[in-house]
Amino acid sequence: LWLLESWTWTHLLWFVHLDPCNFAPAGPKVHVLLLSSWRSGSSFLGQVFSQHPSVFYLSEPAWHVWTKKPTSGAQAHRIAVRNLLRHLYRCDFSVMGSYLSEKRSVSSMFMWTQSRALCSPPACPLTATNEIQCRQICHAQDLKKVEETCRAYSHLVIKEVRFFELESLYPLLQDPNLDLRVVHLVRDPRAVIRSREGSAKKLRRDNAIILEHRNVPAAEKNYEVMQEICRSHVRINERAILKPPPFLKGRYKMIRYEDVARNPLKEMNDIYKFVGLKITRQMEEWIYKVTHGKGKGSKKEAFQITPRNATEVSQAWRTLLQHSKVKRIQELCKGAMSLLGYRTVDSEKEQKRLDIDLLVPLEFRWRENTCSHPSHPFRM
Repeated sequence: LWLLESWTWTHLLWFVHLDPCNFAPAGPKVHVLLLSSWRSGSSFLGQVFSQHPSVFYLSEPAWHVWTKKPTSGAQAHRIAVRNLLRHLYRCDFSVMGSYLSEKRSVSSMFMWTQSRALCSPPACPLTATNEIQCRQICHAQDLKKVEETCRAYSHLVIKEVRFFELESLYPLLQDPNLDLRVVHLVRDPRAVIRSREGSAKKLRRDNAIILEHRNVPAAEKNYEVMQEICRSHVRINERAILKPPPFLKGRYKMIRYEDVARNPLKEMNDIYKFVGLKITRQMEEWIYKVTHGKGKGSKKEAFQITPRNATEVSQAWRTLLQHSKVKRIQELCKGAMSLLGYRTVDSEKEQKRLDIDLLVPLEFRWRENTCSHPSHPFRM
């Protein structure tokens, strides 16, 4: 979601200036899955993890599975994606051999430059200070060097947008060799659909897989994809909160993009504590800069991380999205919005009144949901 304001700002803020004294030698490794959906702010939150000196970060390795067999549906890919993550969480990159070219260097991995660890020694001969420099000096390293780097960190964080239920992850959560924590990032579906409209071409292949390649009218595709995404958030959150299996208790945390936008340092401190990390002074400065910029976004750079005014970004849909589309999304995602704490609007006037707060405090959402949906507040 965090689009380019300017080329200069991107390169000034791409990597945190790290104090080597803050690097924590690897102990028992903690495995983190940043679980989200497209256009929900996961690139930014992924970077907040990636910039930490104790974190080895990977961005969306399941992309390789989905692109290997693009004619299959999402359900058919579940086992392959889970198997991929199991190997990667063990710092075993031999599994990538099924998806990469014969060269099998780090540059063959999807969005590899999003990982500060892969743009720093020992994965790279020098420490890159921005994405372009990383591509120039770090691209030739083989996967054995990547494995060596992975083992040097205490935390291994993987961002994924291609899981639609928690049950697929149960074998990983039950694996005694993994200490897996799930950070579930959600965003107001009205804001998500507005952002998706600006990235329609880039999302076309993923949309087809989500819809199991059904013949859906072009005007309806985005809505049907959003409905499935909303349903997935409900499935995941209900499974983790209402009746979690014993092995899931204490290992799931839901985060709303809007809460991070309003109070980024508090929210990130809470997230770090959940996964056993401590925030550094450099991290606090970096988070403040990228959440208090002046940019309002551009459709040209759909997946870049840049300094933005986070609160303005989170509210942009209210002035830019047609009310007819807002009404449609509210109908399709009513259950998810109720569960996740997003109030609906009844008119265009109400939508554009930014003084009306549409975010229900998490500590009150259960009470509101119960009162408004006495039969079952969380069903779609």
